[in-house]
Amino acid sequence: MLLEYNEFSGIFSGEGMDISAEMYGKFEIYARLLVEWNEKMNLTGITDPRGISLKHFLDSIIPLKFLNVPDGAKLIDVGTGAGFPGLPMKIYRPDIKLTLLDSLNKRVNFLSEVCKEAEIDAECVHERAEAGGRSEKYREKFDIAAARAVASMSVLAEYCLPYVKVGGVFCALKGPNEDIKAGESAVKILGGEISEVKEYSLPDGDKRVLALIGKVSETPDKYPRNSGQISKKSL
Repeated sequence: MLLEYNEFSGIFSGEGMDISAEMYGKFEIYARLLVEWNEKMNLTGITDPRGISLKHFLDSIIPLKFLNVPDGAKLIDVGTGAGFPGLPMKIYRPDIKLTLLDSLNKRVNFLSEVCKEAEIDAECVHERAEAGGRSEKYREKFDIAAARAVASMSVLAEYCLPYVKVGGVFCALKGPNEDIKAGESAVKILGGEISEVKEYSLPDGDKRVLALIGKVSETPDKYPRNSGQISKKSL
């Protein structure tokens, strides 16, 4: 289900990141459950050991090289799906206080099972992103919001920035073909500011873009709108 420890840890050490045997054990459980659950529900199209190692686990963790994550930081992974990037980040940085939020209960059940078997302390929440962003429990309560998604920056920002407290950061993991600057006005409306855009490649040559959005002021009360409004007309 996963590459052997020496090969797996070698991939990470090539990025200046050390993987302990304990971390590897948790990744191994995660990979096994991902493949098992994927047979009964659609979690991922990537199920080979090298693909999981590179395109899920390493891809999720590399952003930590560019983020200043304080000890014990509160992080929410919005629309987490199969747990990326939040769960790998938590395995690598166990001090992070992690919330995984997804709108599909089956995926939340999968995440809960991974956390139970791999002994990962995380809150798994079944909720729509826009509803969570309006909830008093979650709104502007996090140091970091993260999302790995194909939605445009303006759409992602409306779903994610409401979770971030002023002084925190929204971390968007993107592919190479999006114009991040096109979402700049939406980010500003929502209380954010594009602070950095990093371009890099995975070891197999796949290109990635990481957008870091600083939260400089509170998100206005009327955001996020409902999903129908967001999809019909982005900010």
